[in-house]
Amino acid sequence: MCLAIPMQVVAIGPDGMGTVELGGVRKEVSLILLDEVSVGDHVIVHVGFALSRLDRDEAEATLQMFAEMAAADSAAGQSIAPRNDAPGTLPS
Repeated sequence: MCLAIPMQVVAIGPDGMGTVELGGVRKEVSLILLDEVSVGDHVIVHVGFALSRLDRDEAEATLQMFAEMAAADSAAGQSIAPRNDAPGTLPS
């Protein structure tokens, strides 16, 4: 399963790289797939690449949907977090 996450651009470097943030977590990603990106824009990030821009409302709606799915899983006694012993996961 692939998951792309909306994040906000907080810095742009001269080399096509930028820093994005979500919930206090910052990550350096490639911005080379997008024509125009500005600090403050929201982008969809997958495997270290910003794939597309989206507006703030769409980013917030997507993050709210993720939170609702996590809450529903938690209420059902399940977890959407990967387990360390699951096949294909890296040890912590």
